[in-house]
Amino acid sequence: MSEPSFTLVQLRYFEAAARHLSMTAASRELMVSQSAVSTAVAQLERELGVQLLLRHHARGLSLTTAGQAFHRRVLDFLAHGAELVEAARQAGTELVGTLTVGCFATLAPFRLPRLLAEFEHRHPRVVVSVREGEHSAIKAALRGGEYEVALLYGYDLDDDIDHVVVDTAPPYALVGPDHPLAQSGTVSLAQLAGEPMVLLDLPNSREYLQSILREAGVEPHIRHRSAGYETVRALVAHGQGFALLNQRPPEETTYAGARAVPLELTDEVEPLDIVVAWMRGARTTRRAREFIRLCRQMYSH
Repeated sequence: MSEPSFTLVQLRYFEAAARHLSMTAASRELMVSQSAVSTAVAQLERELGVQLLLRHHARGLSLTTAGQAFHRRVLDFLAHGAELVEAARQAGTELVGTLTVGCFATLAPFRLPRLLAEFEHRHPRVVVSVREGEHSAIKAALRGGEYEVALLYGYDLDDDIDHVVVDTAPPYALVGPDHPLAQSGTVSLAQLAGEPMVLLDLPNSREYLQSILREAGVEPHIRHRSAGYETVRALVAHGQGFALLNQRPPEETTYAGARAVPLELTDEVEPLDIVVAWMRGARTTRRAREFIRLCRQMYSH
């Protein structure tokens, strides 16, 4: 029995169709006709002797079980192919190309600017594209091959995601300037019992922040919720309650002009790990490896 014969173009067209679950969207991305994508995928399926995509009239595509497994392998193969080309063209020279990085939304303003500036200084011919999101969306994008690496918190990471801890972020309390404890510098969680809370309402973050209080025997009394980090700070600054946060800006003044006062927690609370992550088993490019190495250098623990 002869080995299947397929082309790199067929693999690229299949990968785009599988990622978008749409021949039309894949053709737009690849800037070819829809029929070219459809024909390439059909030829690939014939060569392999297996159906990879199910076509649903007016409802796009879905991956078969075999298609899902094959798509993961194709992502790895294409990444490795790009790495081979890069190695051949750039052996002994500077890095070139693109690198797509995911970042947890509340980490981005604190961690990315200096990191990207330093990476650009070291590798000026690499174009870094950053996309912000919440935790589950970043994990999904890593699995889908949309990001090669991501900077996020180290909770709820599944076994298929590799990561290295690059820094930690201890939680602290935030109160308004007129709060009785605003001048104390420190606070225990028990001292906040019964007070209204302004909760940073992001998936995983909200559960983590409330668990800090509950583990200290304090039931949160949530007055306001917001997915906006700076909105939380502004509400606290105007006396709407206290907050617990991890990222700490150098200035106490909020966008609204009032002060939000940080207080160190006297309780023993584990800090959150900040990690750089990538898919386990994936062949990372030199660009990604250099980004990971820089994260470890800049935020070494």
